[in-house]
Amino acid sequence: MLKSSLRRIYLSTDVELDCCVIGDPSNQPIIFLHGFPESHRTWRHQLLALSENYYCIAPDQRGYRGSSKPTDVNAYTADQLTADVFALADALDVENFTIAGHDWGGAIAWSVALNGQAGGLSPQWAGRVTRAMIANAPHPCIYQRAIVNDPIQRASAQYIRFFRDSASDAIIAKGGLLPLLQRVWGWQKPEAMDAYEYGELLAGWEDRDAAVAMLNWYRASNITVPLIGAAADVPKWAAGAFPKLNIPTLLVWAMEDKALSPSNIEGIEELVPNIHIERVANCGHFVTWEKPDAVIAALEKFLA
Repeated sequence: MLKSSLRRIYLSTDVELDCCVIGDPSNQPIIFLHGFPESHRTWRHQLLALSENYYCIAPDQRGYRGSSKPTDVNAYTADQLTADVFALADALDVENFTIAGHDWGGAIAWSVALNGQAGGLSPQWAGRVTRAMIANAPHPCIYQRAIVNDPIQRASAQYIRFFRDSASDAIIAKGGLLPLLQRVWGWQKPEAMDAYEYGELLAGWEDRDAAVAMLNWYRASNITVPLIGAAADVPKWAAGAFPKLNIPTLLVWAMEDKALSPSNIEGIEELVPNIHIERVANCGHFVTWEKPDAVIAALEKFLA
């Protein structure tokens, strides 16, 4: 069903995105953003469950799969990825929406929410985002602080330094993304992913241009990752006062995530006063399909 719902959508940001659009357009819209190294299918269980009552929109984001893949690293800065989301809403005649994101999609969802909440950072978008739902994607300010101050999180983030290294491109040129992930993470087929979905994932990783574009998200990011044990200060943008996100926000957090320490949710209430945290035990990073029922239940309760 999800394959038949894919549409090619041209955005005013001069990119084209393949987008899963499912549900009645008269219902409340939700825009779902996937993370690295996946696609809109990250949300496959939630899309099918929620589309009965909501208008569900899930793009393959810039650089992924069949969507546009600009070659310039600077085409993947957070402001441009954020603009894609509002441009997608415009293209589908959606004014106000709930934003949802996992992993890198969650990072952009934080940005979309901060810019699009009532009184948000960007006047042209302010008031368009009514709620936010984030799955295993840390608040950018807290994440940057944790990378500097939490030795566990700093160690877990070292892969970012490798992704930013041009040596990664040579590995991709020979074999696509899979050999790189095997080298960095010892990647193997996840037990919770069936053979069909894994085949879909691997097929997307074969595209060398897409693989490099995925890494460009990391290369364009302003997140600083010091070497393990190196003296470092929290960058100025994350060290001081940071704008609060005031809209209702759900944070689903899988507690066995090896890449993201639970320290990323400590003190988040100060930055997101209207937050509900749903902790998912015995689950790794890919919570949307490792524990789909838990995520669906949390989303349905939050949306209700």
